[in-house]
Amino acid sequence: MDRRTILKGAGLAAAAGVASPAIAQTQPEIRWRMASSYPKSLDTLYGAGAQIAKRVAEATDNKFQIQVFAAGELISGLQVLDNVQNGTVECGYTLSSFYIGKDPTFQFETSMPWGMNVRHHNAWMMYGGGLQLVREFMKDYNVMPFPAGQTGAQMGGWFRSEIKSAQDLSGLKMRIAGMGGQIMSRLGVVPQVLAAGDIYPALERGTLDAVEFSGPYDDEKLGFVKVAKYYYYPGFWEGSAQPSLYVNLDKWNALPAHYKAIVEAACAEANAMCVMKYDAENAEAIRRLVAQGAQLRAFPKDILDASYKEAYKLYGELAASNPKFKKMYDSWNTFREKEYTWFRIAELPFDYYVYTQQGQPR
Repeated sequence: MDRRTILKGAGLAAAAGVASPAIAQTQPEIRWRMASSYPKSLDTLYGAGAQIAKRVAEATDNKFQIQVFAAGELISGLQVLDNVQNGTVECGYTLSSFYIGKDPTFQFETSMPWGMNVRHHNAWMMYGGGLQLVREFMKDYNVMPFPAGQTGAQMGGWFRSEIKSAQDLSGLKMRIAGMGGQIMSRLGVVPQVLAAGDIYPALERGTLDAVEFSGPYDDEKLGFVKVAKYYYYPGFWEGSAQPSLYVNLDKWNALPAHYKAIVEAACAEANAMCVMKYDAENAEAIRRLVAQGAQLRAFPKDILDASYKEAYKLYGELAASNPKFKKMYDSWNTFREKEYTWFRIAELPFDYYVYTQQGQPR
């Protein structure tokens, strides 16, 4: 063999020997597990977590892989926070309002009953200081949270019997999660918290009189229309609802900077795409549900009035007794008031007019 060829090959080999470790150091192989609070049948909520894992793998040439487990496959859907906190899993896809039993301050990250819509909430989180406050709060739980989904405004749920006034809520057993359950309990409801996969059997057996979960697209998949025909709106406890990616704080701090950037970008994409999908799919699903026998009903005004009053009464009580809640509430409430003023000037008049023109001759 030609001497120059041999030397050239040796030089390339030496260069490769120097370069490979440098590449390996910047692209380490990492394997995480993500525990979801949702079953695979809920392709939008479970799917948002799966989409994050897919994007992370694609952006790192499969060096950083996250295996996603549906609710019940690894842990219960309502135990994601605990397992991320203690490091049993590296991350989880969940809803913070599931954990208000630990501290009511968790509710803010999801949404507050009779609070902000999707655009208000996203604006507060990203540009109104909300995300910084949420992350400061969750440090105590060894968790780094990322907004990673949105449902938009939800429905008020499925009822076996028609609700004609607030009196009809007395003693009614209803699956309702988060602070909405606390507010409804003040109106006489007996709230129950069940993971998604456990709701239908309880409703079918008559253990529950009513259930709320999400909106038409998810509710159709869960089959509620088969056993409860009255479908109420609005779901005032969730004018928006933001699921999040929870990452164990120690695991997060150990990630290379560019892997962190990839995770953040993947979560931001999921946050946007989730509500887009719901907006598209709910419009079709509500028509299918009505065709299957769902009877749409608006909540009576006395229920809306009473629930609004009780919501803000509850917030005042919690702010007076819980400094962490008060700090978050002061920020959230101030931002909400400013958003309402602006949306009343521009967004609401536009929306109201175009909606009233629906079906009119053009």
